[in-house]
Amino acid sequence: MTRSGPERAAPDPTAAAAADSGAQPVTPVRRVAATALIGSVIEWYDFFLYGAMAAVVFNQVFFPTADPLVGTLVAFATFGVGFVARPIGGIVLGNYGDKLGRRTVLMITLLIMGIATTLMGLIPSYDVIGIWAPALLVVFRLLQGFGAGAEFGGATLMSVEYASPSRRGLTGSLPAAGVMVGLLLATGAVAAFSSLPEEQFLTWGWRIPFLFSFIMVGVGLYLRARINETPAFANLKQTHTEVKTPVLEAIRTEPKNVLVVVGGRMAEHVVLYLYAVFMLTYVSQQLDLPRTTALVGVVIAGLISLATVPLFGALTDRVGRRPVYIAGAVLSALSAFPIFWLVNTESTALIWLALTFGIAVGWAAMVAAQCVYFNELFPARLRYSGSVFGREIASIFAGALAPLVATALLAWAGGAAWPIAVYIILMSLITALAVYLGPETYRRNILK
Repeated sequence: MTRSGPERAAPDPTAAAAADSGAQPVTPVRRVAATALIGSVIEWYDFFLYGAMAAVVFNQVFFPTADPLVGTLVAFATFGVGFVARPIGGIVLGNYGDKLGRRTVLMITLLIMGIATTLMGLIPSYDVIGIWAPALLVVFRLLQGFGAGAEFGGATLMSVEYASPSRRGLTGSLPAAGVMVGLLLATGAVAAFSSLPEEQFLTWGWRIPFLFSFIMVGVGLYLRARINETPAFANLKQTHTEVKTPVLEAIRTEPKNVLVVVGGRMAEHVVLYLYAVFMLTYVSQQLDLPRTTALVGVVIAGLISLATVPLFGALTDRVGRRPVYIAGAVLSALSAFPIFWLVNTESTALIWLALTFGIAVGWAAMVAAQCVYFNELFPARLRYSGSVFGREIASIFAGALAPLVATALLAWAGGAAWPIAVYIILMSLITALAVYLGPETYRRNILK
């Protein structure tokens, strides 16, 4: 890959102008943004809920015969199983998103994720049905991952394709704010129900947050049914320029950009899952502090991220996507050791400060730029397939393995956190290099 500078292509035509030449009216951008946001909230509520429960519940409910550390490792392994299914979902559903439409696929993804999450809350424990309990957990986790493989990328794509050229960074970053809303809802649900007596929490309390997903999916489907296809996809249909196998075409014609997406995804995913998921286990089991200590810290970080994510997104509209993305990766690398030093003080305030910086600054800068950057890297006919394929391939090696790798490194180092900090630094450097070698895209015409 070779480095290239900012492109100076003509600005996009407006969405309204694009729609005037098509057969359908344009959905107001605010409605599209709200629809993308709610889908993102549901996806990440489901995924963060699973991650949090894997840290504090599943090792006891579904793997009760294992040593506590081994049980945690196995529980996080099932967490990673969902990421194995994500690239498959990204390939299959992203392919249809470039051929049948963005909206159709986004309704399918929402339905798949909601059904899978709801069914998880209905699985009997290991004590009731034995090995079938963890087996069903894995099946529903695979189904959840399959749907999620095309959800977040599709939500950002729809936001970006509807946004005005001068506000694509801001509008495109809103689904990432949904990530934080989902995180807050999931963390809040875990915190609320984990305050029950332990026997009640492990018997039925943990199930309620999973069943709540069904209600949110109904709201999301209602909202998505009321939007139209994006101007860019309407233009594809009108000009008959769809591709038969978009994902293969993206790999063949845009290999550099696929690799930029894969590399750019690594640190963002690792940082988020280690600080928002693994840290729950680290604080409660390794430091022997109340599990609510880390949960509250994650909630605080999430609340602040609701402001910092769109701010970083708006900044990319002024200075470009790459500078903001690279800055987030570098800050994540530089703060890796200090964050664990602060957490290891066992001071509640310092733990909250560490999590806030890691999530609301380092991660927020990367994800805000990523939401729009990945979509701008590909032409409209390949955009859904190319962006979600690269994202979800990286998710196997980043998000899927992050809690598992961190737990294994912790055991290998006898409880010391320094190997985990090194792991974060390595992933951050990979991301910084990948984005540095990629093109600048913030002036591209994305209608084509």
